[in-house]
Amino acid sequence: MLRTAIRKISSITKGGESYIEKELNYGANNYHPLPVVLCKGEGMYLWDISGKRYYDFLAAYSAVNQGHCHPKIVEAMISQAKILSITSRAFHNNLLGETEELLCKTFGFDKALMMNSGVEAGESAVKIARRWGYEVKGIPANQARIVFCSNNFWGRTIAACASSDDPERYKNFGPFAGLNFQIIPYDNVDALEQALSNKNVAGFIFEPIQGEAGVVVPSTGYYTKVRELCTKYNVLMIADEIQTGIGRAGKLLCLEWENVKPDIVTLAKSLSGGLMPISAVLAKNEAMQVLIPGSHGSTFGGNPMACRVVQASLSVVKDEKLVENSEKMGQIFRNRMSTLIGGQVSEVRGKGLMNAFVIKSGKGAWDLCVKLAQNGLLAKPTHENIIRFTPPLIINEAQLNECMDIIIKAVNELQ
Repeated sequence: MLRTAIRKISSITKGGESYIEKELNYGANNYHPLPVVLCKGEGMYLWDISGKRYYDFLAAYSAVNQGHCHPKIVEAMISQAKILSITSRAFHNNLLGETEELLCKTFGFDKALMMNSGVEAGESAVKIARRWGYEVKGIPANQARIVFCSNNFWGRTIAACASSDDPERYKNFGPFAGLNFQIIPYDNVDALEQALSNKNVAGFIFEPIQGEAGVVVPSTGYYTKVRELCTKYNVLMIADEIQTGIGRAGKLLCLEWENVKPDIVTLAKSLSGGLMPISAVLAKNEAMQVLIPGSHGSTFGGNPMACRVVQASLSVVKDEKLVENSEKMGQIFRNRMSTLIGGQVSEVRGKGLMNAFVIKSGKGAWDLCVKLAQNGLLAKPTHENIIRFTPPLIINEAQLNECMDIIIKAVNELQ
């Protein structure tokens, strides 16, 4: 049935059936991609194997905020690969320290820990928070608790599965006993205070905007209240800015909307402009100092090629004013798309260029994404009735207007 269904709609990419068939035959069936087969990316655009061009309105879940294959980042990666790609952390390299300094000064933290994937950054933050809880806060041995929010998403490792309340994430991957995670409602200050009042809580990890949950934006003042409560109960405030950060939500870090600074922040995705897996944990001294030689590490974390790529990626964000563009283009997008509310769309929400539609009951987000692809724009559903719209931050107003025309046309066709 799955193979038949994919073949039936694979005409989005002419001649794509054999590529999809090979994935089905030889790959793990752990994703349900939109049936397009892509082979090239540049800036705002993606091309499939038939030569059809699409606007990219997913940006690899915010990994390509700087646009696909940005020449400055590509050049940095290639030039460094020709000199020295990796040393492991058994030795120093000439780029790690200056890249850590750049990260700390750019985002306003004391220390940086470079890793690879986003979930590695999340796992690292959990480890730091637990050890800080024992060694600084004085939590009894093996009693440290980490608090998460319902509908969170930060990866698919065992710890990430254990912190989820979505059965699709954790079903048949247990047991999870002993991790001592607690899940509370998102954007609920009363539930947060009740949880943090437990003296064994070491950290509270949350997304400033929940991405995989459907671009869920919390109430105004939530970030401020989280900061107040974490300070009151001596709990590390840990912001997962892997999707929202580096300009995606219209600020360098999303928490800047309320001038709030967490104790720890995790970053990944567009740290590399989409060229390679790079992540970072940034923290205040008191938290990061609990890591000592042998307590944590990564063979590839902080390798010279990654360092050079991070430097180029952050330079592009600054030089091309992508944070400012995200805020401006996002406002234009929401203003116009809000005119669709009352028809097939029940809600438009977001910040910066991290936005979503909620489709009315009875109309599938998947069907709308298929129509969008047929009209030259790629987006991806999250849940059955929500579509996330997250284009590269380089989009200009003319391109945005063309994309909004495509979206409006597809929504009207859905009727």
